Parts: sequence; structure tokens; C-alpha cells
Amino acid sequence: MAIVELRFSALPEHVRTARLVAAAVARRAGVDEAVLDEVRLAVGEACSRAVGLHVSHGLDTPVRVALIEEEKKFSIEVGDAAPTATAGARGSTGPAPASSAASDGEEAESEMGLAVISGLVDDVEVTTDDKGGLIRMSWPVTPEPVLP
Repeated sequence: MAIVELRFSALPEHVRTARLVAAAVARRAGVDEAVLDEVRLAVGEACSRAVGLHVSHGLDTPVRVALIEEEKKFSIEVGDAAPTATAGARGSTGPAPASSAASDGEEAESEMGLAVISGLVDDVEVTTDDKGGLIRMSWPVTPEPVLP
């Protein structure tokens, strides 16, 4: 298993870099060329969502991205450090508490980002804990042909 890790300041201009790196690593891992646009879009949505959560909560910690190459699948994990008080804005059940720093508009934007990701990726999981949230996405890889 090979892992590439990225950490970037929660600035929108860094999302493009994460998308480009994710596509390059996905290609090397054996993800089908026809799926690479979906990988780019899904990573862009997940990273934009994480940046938005960091900005709305005034966090200066970096957004985390892990690109994981395994034998039969390629996975991407995008992590944020936003407090779990925004659970409603992170796709869990139940509304966000009134003390949440996230506004209704931010909640709707976050939910729309998750809907886009779910439409692009068959295997996606969103989790949260007291240290932040994590979006895990994975795609099958095409095994390399064995040369004689």
C-alpha cells in the first residue's frame, strides 16, 4: 500500500492543487481514465467543503488529504478540523445546535457538496468525531497487465 499525504492551508486556491495531485496519483494507481474527471470533481468538492468549514469556524489548521493506493482500490480521505457542534452541516442526522457557528446557508452548501460527491462516487463515507470530519471515497483500480 502506498500513501501520499497533502496538508494545505484552508484557502480556496489550494483546492486546485489537491485536485491535480489526486488525479495524477489516481492515474498512477490504475484508476480508469474515464473516471479521472469524477475523481477530480469529488476531491474538489470535498476539499472546498473542508476549506469552507475551516473558514467559517476561524480555524488555522490545515486541511488533510490522504491518497491511498491499494491492490484493488484507490481511496481518498479528506479531513477537516471543524468542531462536531456543526454535525448538522456535516451530513449526520439531526440539525446543528443553535450555538453552531455554521449558518443555514453554510449548512445548505455543505449538504449540496455531499450530494454532489455522492452522485460522483459509489463508495463514499462521511464520519465525524471530536477532532473533525472525514470524507472517505474510493474507486476500483484496473490491474496492470503482466508482461511476459
